[in-house]
Amino acid sequence: MSTFSGLNTAWTGLTAAQRGLETAGQNIANVNTEGYTRQRVETAAAGAPAQVGRLSLSGGQAGSGVTVTDIARLNNAQLDARVRSTAAAAGQTSAAAQGLSQIEDILREPGQGGLSELLSEYWQSWEEVAAEPGEQPPAAVLIANGQAAADRLNRMHGELTSQYSSQYSVLTAHVDEVNSAAASVAELNRQISTQQAAGGSANELMDQRDQLTTRIAELTGAEVRTSPNGTADVLIGGTALVEGSSSRSLEVSGTGRLSDAETPGITWAHRSAGADAVSITGGEIAGGLTLLGSAEDGGRIASAAAAMDAIAVDLAERVNSAQAAGVTVSGEPGADFFALDDDNPAASLNVAVTDAAQLATGTAGQGPLDGSNAARIAEFGEAPGGPDEMWKTFAAQVGADVRQASSASVNASTAHVSSTEAQRSHSGVSLDEENMALLTHQHAYQGAARVMTAVDQMLDTLINRTGVVGR
Repeated sequence: MSTFSGLNTAWTGLTAAQRGLETAGQNIANVNTEGYTRQRVETAAAGAPAQVGRLSLSGGQAGSGVTVTDIARLNNAQLDARVRSTAAAAGQTSAAAQGLSQIEDILREPGQGGLSELLSEYWQSWEEVAAEPGEQPPAAVLIANGQAAADRLNRMHGELTSQYSSQYSVLTAHVDEVNSAAASVAELNRQISTQQAAGGSANELMDQRDQLTTRIAELTGAEVRTSPNGTADVLIGGTALVEGSSSRSLEVSGTGRLSDAETPGITWAHRSAGADAVSITGGEIAGGLTLLGSAEDGGRIASAAAAMDAIAVDLAERVNSAQAAGVTVSGEPGADFFALDDDNPAASLNVAVTDAAQLATGTAGQGPLDGSNAARIAEFGEAPGGPDEMWKTFAAQVGADVRQASSASVNASTAHVSSTEAQRSHSGVSLDEENMALLTHQHAYQGAARVMTAVDQMLDTLINRTGVVGR
């Protein structure tokens, strides 16, 4: 090995140390950058040059320096996959818990002005009417209390309808976000493959892509599959949302109205209408779909609305049947106390009678001052399977569902936080570690520079001092 090769060896050391300093500086500069993955210079020793001719050096030859093989991105595929899966679970449980909590808020139970209290006051009013048949004051209180209970059902059903429309809008916004993120991932795949094919580093582009794929997983429960060329495919239900540099789009079916027969779903935009729905089993979209499903499929909002419809129907049928079976103070059969639309009972329930003369307070043949029928109606509040019991059972079930969903959400969120912390512990920037790297590379740079200086002095002696002995 010639004397001049020592300069090249020192130069490779300088170059490697400089790359190390630059990489440590990049890490420190991005210590607070969300989603940044720390990087590290990977090096390998350069071998000795091949022996040419018959020249032989006793003891062999030293290597020819160091080679920078890569700027490694210190991520962990297993930790990244765990973050995506826990993000999907946390998103799904959080969406379901928030939706159920909103339903519970609509019920306002237990509390003043809740349906339980209003029904109790309504049945108590029948007892007062039974004590004074045909009198207008207690009848007016009864009618007002009956209308208050009907109005409460009307308002709750209206709030459920508004929640349904709002949740549909959220679902549409999430699908739009997924489509936008998928297109961005496809474009990043193209840039990454191009950059790597040209021999460049695409680490920062991969960081951006990982953030987008994590968000897609949080929304849809998608899986990510990496390819040897550096691209990442995103799969939903086994079908590619992103494949290389191309992406597909999702769309929302249904109209977003609670009264419609068609419940919302997610379909592929590139497939014909009526094709099978996209299989989304995790993420915020899956949680939203559990709220928007039909009552038959266990949709939370539709089931709540159906329960209110059943209570309204039972209430109207019980009281109206009792009215028809009794007689007013004038001896005529009573008119329907409640009126409703069979297609939308809870939203349309209202009081149909207007005065005491229309109330069937008595039993036929018992005289105009008989209040036995009104007393029987007052007992409906305690009837097994009656509207009060139906409402209490429904409210208790909603409360239990909220507690269960909240617990699941807390557990899923805790798991997601834990996985995120593990990922950051492995891939995040440590200022202490980077400062040590700076010192290490700085000393390496100084050492390589000292080698270059020494070789330069040797060459100076060899070239400029040889042959001047004795002068």
